[in-house]
Amino acid sequence: METATTSEIASHSQRQVEAAAHPVDAEGPQASHQQEAASPSQQLLPSIEGDLRQSVRVGMLSKHPKIWLPRALRQTYIRKVGDSVNLLIPFQGKPKPQTTWTHNGSALNNSRVSVRNGEQDSILFIREAQRADSGCYQLCVQLGGLQATATINILVIEKPGPPQSIKLVDVWGSNATLEWTPPQDAGNTALLGYTVQKADKKSGLWFTVLERYHRTSCIVSDLIVGNSYAFRVFAENQCGLSETAPVTADLAHIQKAATVYKTKGFAQRDLSEAPRFTQPLADCTTITGYDTQLICCVRASPRPKIIWLKNKMDLQGNPKYRALSHLGICSLEIRKPSPFDGGIYTCKAINALGEASVDCRVDVK
Repeated sequence: METATTSEIASHSQRQVEAAAHPVDAEGPQASHQQEAASPSQQLLPSIEGDLRQSVRVGMLSKHPKIWLPRALRQTYIRKVGDSVNLLIPFQGKPKPQTTWTHNGSALNNSRVSVRNGEQDSILFIREAQRADSGCYQLCVQLGGLQATATINILVIEKPGPPQSIKLVDVWGSNATLEWTPPQDAGNTALLGYTVQKADKKSGLWFTVLERYHRTSCIVSDLIVGNSYAFRVFAENQCGLSETAPVTADLAHIQKAATVYKTKGFAQRDLSEAPRFTQPLADCTTITGYDTQLICCVRASPRPKIIWLKNKMDLQGNPKYRALSHLGICSLEIRKPSPFDGGIYTCKAINALGEASVDCRVDVK
């Protein structure tokens, strides 16, 4: 629109000059006089058109300043200590604009930060980043009274320091309770958590129990009975685990718990009873000269006294007879009986609760 308007103005000016130079009703010397008077305007026409064309060309070639910030730099730009920082920021502006970098509102430290400004971009370079290089960097592109700015947040981080201390609080059963304090230096960024490890005193090998644990106390379970354990804790952030870790001063000794047997109450049963024959004597017939045995069974508590009788006479001390009693079985052996040994034989059992007896008949032929 600006170009078209300028052309129209130039054409209109040219028509006015030609109309003044060649009027329709011009005659004789009057016309020649007017031609002479118009000749200075014709001489001025080329200079007017040149100025107009130059102004149009300048308007077409000039551009307002503008910065294109890469997507990766629109969020916090994180680097590790010792890494290099190399940021290329494109911009536009014609003629070449003036670019200025600031760090937290102040001028850059030229001993650490290098800047190269081109026709269409600006480069910020740090060879080895340090934590002091973290902060807000601002690029300003200025052209005349117009300017554009872009802000970049840089965060330089490193591994955290170790937790300040760790303490073994309690040991019970196969469990141990630990407590520790956070590190003094988190590495210029938030902690991701703690890593807890245990080591058996016998092997000395460390095994991880918990990873990225967020509290400063924990319970370690499933420890082996009879072993002794040491514990240590690492702090962790985006750069990794701390270089060192504190170790518990005391060992956790997992002892076998004493087994306590609780017996149920036992009521003593009274087994006392009076004598009672469970197997009586049987009548028998024997032959002269052949040994004969009489057998019966008795049950009693306490143990009864056994007495053998023949025809109601005590046989104790008679060598012709041998009496035995074992586990309630009572026997009487008649050695080489004769016809005179026939008769009624009685076995009597006596204890404190009473007595019992059984009889049998023996015939000798």
